[in-house]
Formats: sequence, C-alpha cells, structure tokens
Amino acid sequence: MIFQNQDQEIGKKISIPEALGQSEAFIEFQEQISKVAPIERPVLILGERGTGKELAASRIHFLSKRWQKSLITLNCSALTPALIGSELFGYEKGAFTGAVSRQQGRFEKASEGTLFLDEIGTIPMEVQEKILRAVEYGNFERVGSSQPIHVDVRIVAATNIDLAFAAHSGEFKQDLLDRLSFEVIYAPPLRNRKEDILILASHFAARMAFELGRDDIPEISSQALLALESYPWPGNVRELKNVIERAVYKSSSNKIIEISFNPFNDPYDSTLENRQIRKNIENKNKVLEDNTSTSAVHSETVLNKILKKPLKEAVKELEQHMLQTALRESRYNQKIAADMLGLSYDQLRGIKRKYKN
Repeated sequence: MIFQNQDQEIGKKISIPEALGQSEAFIEFQEQISKVAPIERPVLILGERGTGKELAASRIHFLSKRWQKSLITLNCSALTPALIGSELFGYEKGAFTGAVSRQQGRFEKASEGTLFLDEIGTIPMEVQEKILRAVEYGNFERVGSSQPIHVDVRIVAATNIDLAFAAHSGEFKQDLLDRLSFEVIYAPPLRNRKEDILILASHFAARMAFELGRDDIPEISSQALLALESYPWPGNVRELKNVIERAVYKSSSNKIIEISFNPFNDPYDSTLENRQIRKNIENKNKVLEDNTSTSAVHSETVLNKILKKPLKEAVKELEQHMLQTALRESRYNQKIAADMLGLSYDQLRGIKRKYKN
C-alpha cells in the first residue's frame, strides 16, 4: 500500500511495510493495529523476539494521522544507561566531555510524529522518570539545560519483557506503564500462525532467489513444508527467514527439499575434547537436578513444620526460609533472587537487613 505525500516533492512516496499472513491470529493482530492507529494515544506492543514488533509499530505510524511526519526509532537495549538519556532528550554544548555542540534528541526529532521505543523494558529507572514527564506533560529538558522544550509526540513502545511483572517487582515504573498502556497489543508467535508458514517461506525464498540472480521461483517440497510446520520456531519469523534463505542458497535446484534449522552443526563435533565437554555439562545438569529434587523435599518438610506454628512466628520463618532458598538457588546473586521472589532489589535488601542475612 502506497500513499502520496502532497507536502513533499512530486514523485516521493511513503510506503507502508508489507505484512504477510492469512491465519486467524495474524488477521486479528492486523485488525488491532488498524483500529488503534488513528487514535492519538500510546500503544504498547508485546511479543517474543522475531515476531515483527517493529513492523507493527511502522504500520501504526503510517496508518495514523501522523503518517506524513517522522517515525523515529530507538533501540533502548543497544545503549548504555549513561547514553540513553542524551539520545532521547539531546544535550547542550559542554554538558559532558565530548559534547562539542548542541544535539537534538529522539523526542525532539519525533515532534508531531511518532517515537518508537524498542526494548523499552531495558530503560534505567531514572530515565523512565524523565520519559514519564515527557509523556504526561509534553515537556523535557536537554541534558545540561534547564530550559523546557515542548513536543507533541506519540509513543509506540515494544518489548519481550513482562512489563506488568517488572512493574510489580519494582523494575519498571508503574506510573509510566499506566501512561503507555492505553492499548496493549500482543504480536502472535509463529507457532500460532501455522497457516502463514508457507506464505512467508515462499516470500522469503523468492526474494533470496532474486538476490542470487536466479530466474525461477523456488518451490518448497511437501517434505520441507512438513518440517517447517512441525518446528516450534523459538526465533519466530526472523528465524524462518534465515532458515529459508539458507536453504535457497544451498540448493542446487529450484526446489527446496532439505531444511536445516541449526547452522551450528559442527562437523568436528566427534572429537574427544567435545565429547568430554558435553559429558561434563550433562553431569553438572544431573547434579543440579538431584540437588533441586533434594531441596524440594527439604522445603516441603520445613513448610509442614512452619504451618504448625502460631501465625506471626510462621510468617517470619516462612519469609526467612523463602529468602534463604532463593539466595541459594540463585547462587547468592541478589538480583536474580529478587526476581525469583517477585521483589525489587531494594525490597530484598530490606528483608535481608531485617533478618541480618
């Protein structure tokens, strides 16, 4: 689908990225996008890696009233905590070492358009506070300045993190989540779109053949299609693209018969060293499984004893037991232990101080 932008030079066109599929899950997802796109509110796109969240964000922008303005994208996970603030809000000359001139941030560049924040779940808490203010009031300050800047930006954000859980555990600001989740759309994983696999595979195969300069469009054999439809696709559409492109370039004919899902098949894997490494890993996994089983039996015994005690004493001992168990199972990594208990890092530290663990 192509729109002509009347305000730009004649002949310059803006196209909506194509999305392919016919499955019920895919159609429902596209209908959600089309319905929310014209509404001037933030949208949160959740889904596994490789499900096309960035493509969905592009469609939301180009189907909105802002389609003639800028769509600015920032991959939040690609930046260090120190850099993400200046990337989002810009900075003044001399704000820090290396700031030789004033720079606009992504918020400023996206004014009157759309700002897509990919992997928003990785943004540090202090930057989340500033984003919240920008979303709520439309104002922010560049790094190194106290002069407020007003912007009109629509936020579309995406992540594969459970943001509701992250907010509950103190890892993500609940107020910011409330502002961003006017509508929450879940991108369907490829394993729930089996009817789309042949369509997508044929599309990727044709594009790869064209890139290789081949005249014939590759045909996918029934044997290959069965393998494709039986695979769980942990990497979703992105993984399917890699698998098909690899199959096309390795095929000596225009028919895809064999499918290789794992490119890491080491031809030298039969060496004694590799066998020993695998054996060591298997032994470690067995020890972990045995320890987990023993720990479960021990926990059940402790729990039975705790439940026989008065309420206040039982609550205290249960809290201590769960804390010690989480710390032990996380190998005393307090961040992981906090996640296991559904707590923030500070909350876990508070419990540790209470019991002097």
